[in-house]
Amino acid sequence: MELFGIAWTDLLPFILIGFAAQLVDGALGMAFGVITNTLLVGFLGVPPAQASKQVHVTEVFTTAVSGISHLLHGNVDPRLFARLVIPGVIGGVAGAYVLTSLNAELMRPVVLLYLSGIGVYLLVRGLLYPPRPREAKVVAPLGLVGGFLDAAGGGGWGPIVTSNLLVQGAEPRRVVGTVSATEFFLTVAISVTFILQLGIADLIGATLGLLIGGIAAAPLGAVVARHVPAKPLLIMVGIILTLTSGYGVWSALG
Repeated sequence: MELFGIAWTDLLPFILIGFAAQLVDGALGMAFGVITNTLLVGFLGVPPAQASKQVHVTEVFTTAVSGISHLLHGNVDPRLFARLVIPGVIGGVAGAYVLTSLNAELMRPVVLLYLSGIGVYLLVRGLLYPPRPREAKVVAPLGLVGGFLDAAGGGGWGPIVTSNLLVQGAEPRRVVGTVSATEFFLTVAISVTFILQLGIADLIGATLGLLIGGIAAAPLGAVVARHVPAKPLLIMVGIILTLTSGYGVWSALG
């Protein structure tokens, strides 16, 4: 049995990855990009720019579903959204352009090292969760840096922006919802930049599988958030990302 000329057996691993990654992302407001990109670059050997493009094209659809779901549940803060979206888009476009301009083989270990760092960062955040409440003051610069690293590293918008807003004391429910809604506009801008730079020839296959799994899981994030505590989820994701990215670095340098 095939879909668009691709056997379901070839799509199934990517469907499962997309489903699991989006469940975590919908519950925490982070981790879809870093989980999927780590597996694509570290285990399947996909060039970093191509992997980031595939992930972000997938996220255009998953973040749309997730953002609408959060909006309907009243989880989006309009003021925080306005402060994040423009800097995030600017940083994302710049990051995509930089990544497509650099040698893929040289960037592979760099990107995997970055993703390993994100894994350690999430692990520490999980161990220290919940953070001490503080006033959220740094927003626009956070969006700019988060957008750039998300595109250039293949993921990181959620881990960087969501975690830091929570540390600053913003309301968790509004942070997760707003960051998820903002991410839709970020991923559209990043995806368009990647497509203009790299074309669309490689979008069928892994992207299709990630898309099917991600869209199927997107409406379930709120359910996961209610039933799975954030602390063990953050710790688990941090450990998985650190180990998988570390293996990818070892393989790339070996």
